[in-house]
Amino acid sequence: MAAATASTSFHIRRSFQCNGNIQNSSPKRVKAFQSPSIITGSLEARRPQNVSGEFFVDHTCIDCDTCRWMAPENFTRAGDMSAVFKQPSCEEERLGALQALLSCPTSSIHTEKPPHDILEVQKTFPIPIDEHALLGVYHCGYHSDKSFGAASYLIVRAEGNILVDSPRYTTKLENNLKMFGGVRYMFLTHSDDVADHEKWSNHLGCERILHSREVDHSTAAVEIKLEGSGPWSLGEDVTLVHTPGHTEGSVCLLYKSRKVLFTGDHFAMGELGWTISERYNQFSVPKQLSSVKLMLDLDFEWILPGHGRRSKFRDVEDKNSSLRAFLETKMQLL
Repeated sequence: MAAATASTSFHIRRSFQCNGNIQNSSPKRVKAFQSPSIITGSLEARRPQNVSGEFFVDHTCIDCDTCRWMAPENFTRAGDMSAVFKQPSCEEERLGALQALLSCPTSSIHTEKPPHDILEVQKTFPIPIDEHALLGVYHCGYHSDKSFGAASYLIVRAEGNILVDSPRYTTKLENNLKMFGGVRYMFLTHSDDVADHEKWSNHLGCERILHSREVDHSTAAVEIKLEGSGPWSLGEDVTLVHTPGHTEGSVCLLYKSRKVLFTGDHFAMGELGWTISERYNQFSVPKQLSSVKLMLDLDFEWILPGHGRRSKFRDVEDKNSSLRAFLETKMQLL
């Protein structure tokens, strides 16, 4: 993971006052046990790094970071897995913890007793990113282990809603998405994060979009295969930008009316700073850095990645300053 760079940008975290009512949140498949002692010694036993109390993480955690950025007031990394370092102390924190539980791709988060309010939490998906600054943009939750816990997003627009990458398929989320008007397009950033794309396509009747360089036997039936180096448009407000590097056919989505870039695995804010995740590069690190440089010419102020933390810049100048600092640091290491 890349070292932190000097930057005036910041990643968005939940902020709770612990004195309000449940408002916005996300759901996940509940895996609750009446007593963790029943499974002591198994992978689903409470990790000793968890504090005592209702919520805990078991030994099946894959360190995908989902719970830590969804509910940072309660989850942290302990060793090479997540753990509960503080039990929820108010309704807002409890909501965030249950949303993280439902979004965990491996069902590694548990409660000692079945949560009485889980059905209400399921109704909160998809979760607004920012109801004021990013109207109509949502986090789907229900991350899939098939994509190592990558986040999926929903864009609600008059021209037809867009699902960015695939969440885990659940009938609960399907019904919620239909209440938002369904999905016209499922845009897949690259081959890693396609997860349950076929089920979603069958149930929602959406057209899938994927670069031809990313197509394999599991995605051969994708309806729209992008060719060449683009850019491509989905109406006046959406541009698809070819960003090869992580994979040869990685593509980002620029939602121009909200100045947000959906980056997939191309670029993100990690726990230690900006990162292109060289460890997981499948094509070319130098090419990926060249694609990061292309982002200097794009007009956006938000980054919503597949892996990593969502980030907001003050303005485009702040964005470019941050990207240049990252690129200068990385180029010195090559």
